[in-house]
Parts: sequence; C-alpha cells; structure tokens
Amino acid sequence: MRIIARLDIKNEFVIKGINLEGLRKIGDPIKIAQNYYNQGIDEIILIDSVASLYERNNLFNIIEKITESIFIPITLGGGIRSIKDIDRALKAGADKVAINSYATENPEFIRKAVNIFGSSTIMSYIEAKNISDGNWEIFKNYGREKTGYNLLDWIKKVQDLGCGEILLTSIDHEGTQSGFDLNLIESIYKDINVPLIISGGCGSIEHIKEIKIKYPESSVGLASILHYNKTDLKKLKDI
Repeated sequence: MRIIARLDIKNEFVIKGINLEGLRKIGDPIKIAQNYYNQGIDEIILIDSVASLYERNNLFNIIEKITESIFIPITLGGGIRSIKDIDRALKAGADKVAINSYATENPEFIRKAVNIFGSSTIMSYIEAKNISDGNWEIFKNYGREKTGYNLLDWIKKVQDLGCGEILLTSIDHEGTQSGFDLNLIESIYKDINVPLIISGGCGSIEHIKEIKIKYPESSVGLASILHYNKTDLKKLKDI
C-alpha cells in the first residue's frame, strides 16, 4: 500500500477544511512536502483548491521548488484545462496530473491527454458526495458544483477514456477524521481496473489498517492525520 500525502493549496499555503469547506491555513507547502519526504512518504499530490474556479493553476513554481530536493512521484491537480497545462506541469517537475473539473465538462480531454502523454501520467481526480442511499454524485470546482454524473457511471467512463489512476475523495468524510467512507468504496471497488487512491476521512492508524485489510490493492491519500501530527509516517509505513 502506498502512503500518499495530499496537500491542498490556496494562495501558496497548504490548507485544510471539513467537507472541502471552512478552510484554515496549515503552512508552507515546500517545507511541509520536504518534511513528509524526509519521513519516508511514498508520493505527494498537490491540489490547487481554487484553480478550476478561476481557470488557472498557480502551483507550477511550487512544483519546481519542491522537485529540486524531493525525488518521489509528484502529482499536480487543479485547473488543468489544456494540453499546454499538462506539458507545463511536467516540465515544472510533476510526474502526473490529476484532472477533475475540466474532464467533467469535456470528457474526451482525458483520451486526448492519454494519447499524448500516456495513461500513467493522467490521473482522474473524483470528488463524490452522497445524494441518496447508495448513490453518489460527482462534484467539481473543489466540491462547489454538481456535475450531474453518477459516481459509478463516471468511474467507468474515465477508465474507458484511458486514465491510468483514480484519486477518489469522499466529500462527506473529507476532513472529519472519522474514517474512510467504506460504503462509498464498497460500491465501486469491484469496478476499478486501475490503481486507486482512497482519500477523505482518515484520522487514525486503525482507519488505514481497515483499508489495507479490505482493499489491499488500493493506496491511501492522507492530509489531516499528517498535518495535525496524529501519528508519524514510520508507524504508517510499518502497518
């Protein structure tokens, strides 16, 4: 299981909220990323939380600085709306890009990007919110807007389009530290054919152990448990 740090960024600060709302500053993304790297994190995902809203990504400079001294896979997400954006992200030092909002508006963009850069470079970032018993809807713009897409239908679609990985975040559990959304994961797990990163809700080592037992092929994306020093990475790596 890969242990992945997720850094959500707004105005050059790592931020954290609950259900993608009520955001508070955590600190400098470069220093935080370096700290997690020094402790042995497997990968880092950086998400610009307002990029899609303003149709731009401001993290290229941060990626350049981070990759000067960090040598693990780095994913950049938020505001990726063109082939030029992907090219710029990769030239800045990112290994992968995570695409959410623009893909829900133009799904064929995923296929185009995969054809140019390869599936291993293109991650589908999915924000899902429960709308009724057993049904989840895809949201965009950092959980601000509905898309009308059913979760399972969207997962099948992005895989058909060729994405090489999926980052799945439960909006309902995100930031709560109450545990991952097991109902959400169970509803889609059998339909996942690419590497899956589960994000949203982790608050303890036990939550990660539960995922490792039930969904051993998946990885976990962590924020609160790391940002608030709920545990240390060595313990997580020893699970």
